[in-house]
Amino acid sequence: MSALFKPFPLRSLTIPNRVWMAPMCQYSADTRGPGAGVPNDWHFSHLSARAVGGAGLILVEATAVSPEGRISPADLGLWNDRQQEGFRRITAFLEDHGTVPGIQLAHAGRKASTASPWRGGGPVGPDQDGWSPVGPSPLPFADGHPVPGELTTQDIARVVRDFADAARRALAAGFKVAEIHGAHGYLVHEFLSPHSNRRTDAYGGSFENRIRFALEVTDAVRAVWPDELPLFFRVSATDWLTENPEDPREGWTADDTVRLAKELRARGVDLLDVSTGGIAPKAVIPVGPDYQVPFAARVREETDLPVGAVGLITGPEQAEEIVASGRADAVLMGRELLRNPYWPADAAAALGVRSRRPDQYGWAV
Repeated sequence: MSALFKPFPLRSLTIPNRVWMAPMCQYSADTRGPGAGVPNDWHFSHLSARAVGGAGLILVEATAVSPEGRISPADLGLWNDRQQEGFRRITAFLEDHGTVPGIQLAHAGRKASTASPWRGGGPVGPDQDGWSPVGPSPLPFADGHPVPGELTTQDIARVVRDFADAARRALAAGFKVAEIHGAHGYLVHEFLSPHSNRRTDAYGGSFENRIRFALEVTDAVRAVWPDELPLFFRVSATDWLTENPEDPREGWTADDTVRLAKELRARGVDLLDVSTGGIAPKAVIPVGPDYQVPFAARVREETDLPVGAVGLITGPEQAEEIVASGRADAVLMGRELLRNPYWPADAAAALGVRSRRPDQYGWAV
């Protein structure tokens, strides 16, 4: 039996294999009116193709818990019932074709209100359906980006409620896995990292204070997410910033991630989705095959929390080795699944494993 295609039990679920689709924004929802944030035919065809292709779990792109939590005006959302209903067709199709439907719940924080990548990706204002971003501290993400409004403690409590409300809607929409987005320089990560969090209240300063918001969000989501269903947390395991002994606020580190993982496990998180970076635009990142896998492996080795590995995982043998060696429990694939929706089926064939295929495609085996 291939390790990559061995089923993976989590709580009451059994995910049929260890090839999972990572959340990838499509920037394709309506930006205004009743259709804002609602999944449409593009999202249905995009996600259903990966289910037909054999992904064991599909995590829908970063889905905003509030309008101001979107990365771009064209992001998906789960702050109203129309959006909730729009996801039902997608989750039903995924389940009908043997894929577990999951969703990533997110707030973009100071990196919100930007254009889609093919429109430059820079900040957009009200004349382009944009808004004023918020964050833990009034520090812009990069030159040319607006100074975010500093969240008050009342604002923080409201955002925590927004995450819980979005989780309720995700459940009603048919999702079986919820993931909290705590990575890539978005709001939860902004609180975690001393690079972006310069607060002096209960949400800033010490490690315990900086993780407070992440834990409050986790507790709020876990409280409304059924005990029988898994909860994931995506983390940037390092900010890739050089440690400065004279300024310990330089960045979030792998050591911090291990400490956080233990706290998350105690609060009912079932898997850590381990990525890196995103907090600083000029961080030097040594990109290459498997470059993020060691961070996942370390969490798995030093805690009892299952992990998913990401980042330039492109070949069947490469993915098989990551799981078979015990460095990760699953691989989450992004760009490779954009290039080839049928990568899981192709990988199964390459590894000599019989994979599931729709009856309609049976004669192509």
